[in-house]
Amino acid sequence: MPKITCALLVDDDTTANFLNKRLFQKLDVAEKLLVALNGLEALQLLQANCPGPECPQLILLDINMPVMDGFEFLKAYEQLELAQRQSVVIIMLTTSLNPMMLKK
Repeated sequence: MPKITCALLVDDDTTANFLNKRLFQKLDVAEKLLVALNGLEALQLLQANCPGPECPQLILLDINMPVMDGFEFLKAYEQLELAQRQSVVIIMLTTSLNPMMLKK
């Protein structure tokens, strides 16, 4: 299976980022791994790297974050130019057990 050129982890939890980084390294599925601590940082990374070789093909997106949460990120992401949204798979994640988090 070919590797993903670049993946982006978007999570304010440094422990989750550390574990996800280790998992990506162990599975050897991505050439490059970018990390953002909130949705705003993630948007800035996309604007800086897309289009281009470091434009993420996969985004793991936390729902609950300070500054800009996952749902706010998705709304802003839809407004990006098409070249900055090229063929990206976004997977939303949460560690919350509160079902109301998913009804936003």
